[in-house]
Amino acid sequence: MSFKLTYATMFDPPEELHTRFDAAVASVRAALGARHPLYIDGRDVEGAGTIEKRSPIDGRVLGEFATADAALTATAVEAAHRAWPAWRATPPAERVRLAHRVAALVESRIYVIAAALCLEVGKNRLEALAEAQEVADFFKGYADDFAANGGFDRVLPDDPIRGFRSHNRSVLKPHGVWGVIAPFNFPLALASGPTAAALVTGNTVVVKSASDTPWAGRLLADCIRDAGFPPGVFNLVAGGGPLVGEALVGHPLLAGLTFTGSYDVGMALCRRMVAGAYARPCIAEMGGKNAAIVTARADLGRAATGIVRSAFGLGGQKCSATSRVYVAAEVASELRGQILEQTRALTIGDPTERQNWLGPVISAAAVAKYERCSAELRRDGASILTGGVRLSDRALASGCYVAPTVATAPPGHPLFGIEMFLPIVMLAEVSGVEEAVRHANASPLGLTAGCYGDQAEVRYFLDHIEAGTTYVNRPQGATTGAWPGYQAFGGWKGSATTGKAIGSFYYLPQYLREQSQTVVE
Repeated sequence: MSFKLTYATMFDPPEELHTRFDAAVASVRAALGARHPLYIDGRDVEGAGTIEKRSPIDGRVLGEFATADAALTATAVEAAHRAWPAWRATPPAERVRLAHRVAALVESRIYVIAAALCLEVGKNRLEALAEAQEVADFFKGYADDFAANGGFDRVLPDDPIRGFRSHNRSVLKPHGVWGVIAPFNFPLALASGPTAAALVTGNTVVVKSASDTPWAGRLLADCIRDAGFPPGVFNLVAGGGPLVGEALVGHPLLAGLTFTGSYDVGMALCRRMVAGAYARPCIAEMGGKNAAIVTARADLGRAATGIVRSAFGLGGQKCSATSRVYVAAEVASELRGQILEQTRALTIGDPTERQNWLGPVISAAAVAKYERCSAELRRDGASILTGGVRLSDRALASGCYVAPTVATAPPGHPLFGIEMFLPIVMLAEVSGVEEAVRHANASPLGLTAGCYGDQAEVRYFLDHIEAGTTYVNRPQGATTGAWPGYQAFGGWKGSATTGKAIGSFYYLPQYLREQSQTVVE
């Protein structure tokens, strides 16, 4: 694809993109209903059970997906453990070559992969294509980073000792079997990023797909298998967290873990990983309660566009979604008007269709949560300006559709402190940037934040905001849109455990441990 699709450039793609995507959707739909096995030790495995996955778009059966149990999860970990000695001894150049091969395969299949993501998750076509491309960028980017850093093998100065030659070096080495627990919202990209990092650095991998999105994990397994990775180096299991996740994290051969999901689950996993005979590394990428700040001197058109895109992209089901806005009182009315105009203009429906920007939320459980949050807004002093209802007309009745919701509330409203993970954005009026930053920082989470204002206000924001990923005066998204190679993406405080961001210069060393080597001649 000659057009470089990213979350920042997806708003004006070439016509060829639409033609090829439409053909892929037709092809994928024609093959729905197949059985999809797990992938363990280089083989397809039928699993201990199956789940029937239905699309949140229209309830259509997508396929039958194998699920693991504790025994199969242990089998996957043990296969990865057996494969590790040979894999860590594989020349770095070969690991890099295989990662590049995965990237090439993903790009060659990008429309089919995106069509499956659209049907499974409910993303619109541009969001789905962007996620698929992000997978390729992770594999290529992390491979290139590993090669550019010489495999993290550094020669240090010799000891200044007379009569001896004392040679020193620092070598980063892999840990062993690395677990990856993926979320439903970016089920392919956020399984692929940690997988690529772990594999290229010499670890072996067991991925657990999210229960709502088993298809994405299988698509990743197919690309890794077809790239030629040895048996056992990559393994895929699926199933619920209490059974499969527990078996994975509790296995004594698991050496490290990357988790993406909620704060409560992430912190519990971190505590588990440090509670054994020795601490095992746990990279937990957790939630966000992301604020956009709009000052009296902001470009309100830019701000409204960025807020709507970030609040309602993928139905607000992004850890980076804008869920709260603090706006200077003197421009609040005008900003509300522009946000409402753009929100009401959003086209909602089957996201495989070109005209629809917003599809369904992931499940009936998400719809029920939306209805509870809407009721709480109505009874606790907020004012719903638009939305707050389930969409159930004839075209949408069989899917999980809800209305994008804009509400105003005082800054102390309880929902300003809760990550809803829904298409709901709340606005509060403030006196200026200092008060806005104070409210934004009151959250225990610190993933992303955005600001619209003049140069001095922006400098104050950047100097004082407690968030790992920041955006300024950005119409493409107030708090969303990081892309590997362009923006690092990571959180502070309760949003992450390491302070190192996805796609950054500092990400790969988290999958390695340092050995200092001194050899005296």
